[in-house]
Amino acid sequence: MTQAQPPGAPRARIPGPKRPPTSVPQIRAGLWKHWLWGGLALWTLTAVVTFATRNTTLLPTLILLGSFLVPGTFVLWAYERHARDLGVSLVLGCFVAGGVLGVLGASVMEYYLLHPSPWMSVGVGLTEEAVKLAALMCVLRTQPRVRGLRAGLVLGASVGFGFAAFESAGHAFDAAVGTQGIDLRSLLETEVVRGLLAPFGHGLWTAISGAVLLAFRRPNGRYRFAAPVVLTYLGVSLLHALWDSMHGIAIWTVARLTDTDLPLTLFTEGYIPQPTGTQKHLFTLFSVGGLVIISLAGIAWVRSLARHDPPWRNTP
Repeated sequence: MTQAQPPGAPRARIPGPKRPPTSVPQIRAGLWKHWLWGGLALWTLTAVVTFATRNTTLLPTLILLGSFLVPGTFVLWAYERHARDLGVSLVLGCFVAGGVLGVLGASVMEYYLLHPSPWMSVGVGLTEEAVKLAALMCVLRTQPRVRGLRAGLVLGASVGFGFAAFESAGHAFDAAVGTQGIDLRSLLETEVVRGLLAPFGHGLWTAISGAVLLAFRRPNGRYRFAAPVVLTYLGVSLLHALWDSMHGIAIWTVARLTDTDLPLTLFTEGYIPQPTGTQKHLFTLFSVGGLVIISLAGIAWVRSLARHDPPWRNTP
């Protein structure tokens, strides 16, 4: 028989199940695959329905899905593999805020500083790579401890892919809205081409420049624009300029090889009047081959940064 406790005596506590310790939610491994294939299925379904119904209210959905699918996939992959310690909010902030600030800054600077000329691609490369680095520094202004080559690779790529996503959305919109009304075929072609090329453009270039920039960042958060930082910026700007001007370079090269009296203005005009069959084949070879060479150069550059541990990586 259980004895009654005297008044005022403390009650015995009955042991219960222990609660699991709270933890910060983490993105599960392999989410980038679900994002890629799920997003591709949704984009395809949206394209089919838009074509079938001619419902223009679906255009924003189609543009956003197509523009953000590939850049978002690569950012998720980079976060899962190399940046879980940086946190989701920082990577997402670089992707969204850095991307928006980048396209806004590039638009303003190109409007006031650049004018049509054979050297315009060089100006675009210098301008856009500068504003992306400035956007990265702006996002990291309250994160003085974020430094090092690995952090620069991931966060620089996040800014670059954000830039690519918002820029692609703008190009897709321009392709869709023409003088003859809504051109769905042009919209889809633009999104497919830019989606396939996205991994070899802005994200790749800003990953390189961001890695060197943060590798030279001081422990107090200040940036040190040493010679490697400046030279890397100029190098990725050159890759950017060559990428943008490859169409014109291919035309000029074809004109020289086929021994025709075509003027040099074709470089900026972007077409050959009444091209022969040989000229068409050579143009495809040089334009596509040039983009492949530039992409391989950028990939090799990133791999060299990721594999090697240079002595200046944590230079104070």
